[in-house]
Amino acid sequence: MGYLIGLDIGTSGTKAILLSEKGQIVASSHAEYGVDQPKPLWAQQDGEIWLDATCKVLRDLLFVGRVPLADIVGMAISGLYGGSGIPVDSQMNPLAPCLIWMDRRASRQVEWVKEHVHLERLYEITGNTVDSYYGFTKMMWVRDNWSDVWQKTAVFLPPNAWVIYKLTGEVAIDYSSAGNIGGIFDLGKRGWSDEMCSILGVPVSKQPERLVASSDIVGKLSPEGAALTGLLAGTPVVAGGIDAAVATLSAGAFEEGNHVAMVGTSMCWGFITEKANLTDRLISYPHVLDPLKKNYTFGGAATAGAVIQWFRNNFGTLELETQNRLGVSAYSLLELQSQDVPAGSDGLVFLPYMMGERSPIWDSSARGTLMGLSLYHGKGHIYRACMEGVAYALRHNMESILGTSVKLDPEMVLVGGAAKSSLWTSIFADVSGYPVKVLQEDVEAPLGDALLAGLGTGVFDRPEILKEWLHFKEPVYPVTEHTEVYNELYSEYKAVYLGLRDSMKRLYSEGREE
Repeated sequence: MGYLIGLDIGTSGTKAILLSEKGQIVASSHAEYGVDQPKPLWAQQDGEIWLDATCKVLRDLLFVGRVPLADIVGMAISGLYGGSGIPVDSQMNPLAPCLIWMDRRASRQVEWVKEHVHLERLYEITGNTVDSYYGFTKMMWVRDNWSDVWQKTAVFLPPNAWVIYKLTGEVAIDYSSAGNIGGIFDLGKRGWSDEMCSILGVPVSKQPERLVASSDIVGKLSPEGAALTGLLAGTPVVAGGIDAAVATLSAGAFEEGNHVAMVGTSMCWGFITEKANLTDRLISYPHVLDPLKKNYTFGGAATAGAVIQWFRNNFGTLELETQNRLGVSAYSLLELQSQDVPAGSDGLVFLPYMMGERSPIWDSSARGTLMGLSLYHGKGHIYRACMEGVAYALRHNMESILGTSVKLDPEMVLVGGAAKSSLWTSIFADVSGYPVKVLQEDVEAPLGDALLAGLGTGVFDRPEILKEWLHFKEPVYPVTEHTEVYNELYSEYKAVYLGLRDSMKRLYSEGREE
């Protein structure tokens, strides 16, 4: 029997699964790490952290799986949106950390683009707008602030491409990773835009020349890569793609209108479509399946699970101590305090803009805000309000396609860490108004990677085979009474941001460091 490996390099950890050709998960492994934040709104990671985690989870996977190495047919690697990518020199040595998707330092570059570039032309070519989220603005920041790094940079490599190079010696970028850079990628032509590269001062020569589909074999494991991972030299390595799109694939989204919310460190809600330039409020790039024809269009909250983790770490000291003593999850203990709090948290509204915000408001100066607090409210109220705030952010993104030709499926699939919480799942259903489906298995992006590996190596001849492996729990339906409460508070959620936007901008300007 043949086996496939799916591996995802995430923001807070790397995960991998070993999948049989019959769709059975034989083993899984995980390695955690952190994000380096040396200044407010900075977020960066070193490529070596990703490489070390990749090698660790692969060795763990082989130890647990105990399958013959010769039976492992191939591996695919997806990754977080790497923003700028890792700048490497002509010898492929890293010159600086990667400015990841969460990083918001490129605000002055955004201002320059808005003042000097025809934004309608930018959107016409790329299908995207300008914001410090996008990789092209981060590359401009490197150019303007790290001149030595910029001059020595031969190419910028996204996380999965960097790790694949280290394992195979081959340099390539998949279409989804290239398109997510925005700004310099021509969504219509599916290639680098000479026009925008010239206008923005980000040379095409600093981008990988070889563009590949997410199911293409980039190369084979080198002897050095084999020594690092424990796999056999010559094992095919498939390109993979951006983790949000691959996670959407893992949830069985293949067709027009299929939509999935992936709620991990951040939140990405996206759908599959052949339509381009639907709205500049959302993000679009080639999908990981049929990338020359289909797009993955999505909206994202910069902080989702990160908000919950932040709350636990800063205000859940007692719960963490209990977790350490008794092994009961601190998150579960916090939820116990929140589950009897009524929908709407007794009038609390939380804006989850803890690292600025992406779509649909595109505001780097936006800030986390808790409105309506009184002496009556306790820890459970605030914890629930944080979960509700992320759900409001999801609904805000979903509203961005109103008036377009997109027709969404009547049910939404939820994946990621949030899907493990029955309380949070019900909040997403109540706030969005959509029934929510959750998978029984905790697979996320690695399952989609394993599928891509199978397609690239010829083990599978059709992607739809993945649907035979999926098992969903019963849908969680919105509770009408809760939805009515949330409809009113959602209006306040949007109004609070508009009312505080100017104050947020002034506070941001006072505290900005670049």
